Amino acid sequence: MKARLLALSLVSACAAMGSAHAATDINFWHSMQGALGDRVNELVDAFNKSQSDYVVHAVYKGSYGESMNAGIAAFRAGNAPDILQVFEVGTATMMYAKGAIKPVQEMSEEAGDPINPDDFLGAVASYYSSSEGKLVSMPFNSSTPVFYYNKDLFKKAGLDAEHPPKTWKEVGEAAKKLRAAGAECGYTTSWPAWIQLETFAAWHNIPYASKNNGFGGVDARLELDNPVFVKHMSFLANMSKEGTFTYGGRGDAPNALFTSGKCGMFTGSSGNRANIIKTGGFEFGTSTLPYYDDVEGAPQNTIIGGASLWVFSKKSPEVYKGVTKFFHFISNPENAANWHQNTGYVPVTKAGYDLTKKSGFYEKNPGTEIAVQELNATTTENSRGIRLGYLPQIRDIEDGVMESIFSGEVQPEAGLKEMDKRGNELLARFEKSVK
Repeated sequence: MKARLLALSLVSACAAMGSAHAATDINFWHSMQGALGDRVNELVDAFNKSQSDYVVHAVYKGSYGESMNAGIAAFRAGNAPDILQVFEVGTATMMYAKGAIKPVQEMSEEAGDPINPDDFLGAVASYYSSSEGKLVSMPFNSSTPVFYYNKDLFKKAGLDAEHPPKTWKEVGEAAKKLRAAGAECGYTTSWPAWIQLETFAAWHNIPYASKNNGFGGVDARLELDNPVFVKHMSFLANMSKEGTFTYGGRGDAPNALFTSGKCGMFTGSSGNRANIIKTGGFEFGTSTLPYYDDVEGAPQNTIIGGASLWVFSKKSPEVYKGVTKFFHFISNPENAANWHQNTGYVPVTKAGYDLTKKSGFYEKNPGTEIAVQELNATTTENSRGIRLGYLPQIRDIEDGVMESIFSGEVQPEAGLKEMDKRGNELLARFEKSVK
């Protein structure tokens, strides 16, 4: 009897070992650290526990730029990860990396488990889709610019704290009242190129670049020498001159002007919400981005920031089946809703949004729905997003020129022409490199 039990135990152990060895490993490189990294690990652990055929290994590979460079280098060396998280401005570079990428929709269809782009918010799916409307990468962590305002400062200035400015004209008027009431700063913005040029163009339904903002081909060129851009740069330059707009620097550097209580109004990423709650020390509100009400078609929709997940080519069909299953898992309604609610990123799927809404989350957390509402629209050729090579370098050029415009050193129209000239030199280089 003991011998029989021992034999059965050995058979069971061998079967378990065989089952364990049969699991397909999937390597996932990402750029989420701190609390966001914890959320990624929780998602991966939940997927691994939900089935036994695949094991996803999540590895933090540094900042977005660092992880993208590491992924490309690994591909060239023949040992690329299966999944790589890439920030949105790297989209064109990844798309035109010939032979390196397995388009997500194509992969999932071949695996017999299609990922449907219609399941995602319109502006999100459009950004990561080909010109034929097919997903090339998997939407994951998406944010968009919103308008924040300090309710305490609004009340002090005699402004209606429940009805923030909706137009740029109203922003200018409110900024004057805030400054008159003692506020150190009326209005500021983070990420000037992303918010005041790229998103501004989409929100006003005007082109940022030719060829459908780059979606139509690598021969796209900037088109910033436009009367609407001139109007906006002139408006901000005038606000800066009169002291109602404070330029706070590039990237997230200006965030502190708002969280410190110095600035009454602020445009920044929807992902800033958690930090404002944590460090602000005042009551604040969230609203949609300002717009010019004399521009036909405005407001349209905003565009996204954040990142998506890319799949490398030359992997086995079994790996692609596992990646497809993982992508379905992270985008199911419950996981999409939890990711949104716990991180501040938007729920990239319509079902995740609907579930969050049904749960009463938006009623309990006013303002958290604004970002979704700004994105949840049928996009146009002008509002789909930006798909240009060397976009990080182009943003650097634009930020530098805007600094000169806001300081009064360069006239808005001349500055926009300079952005076009220098940016288009980079785009010509990119076109040559991919051809």
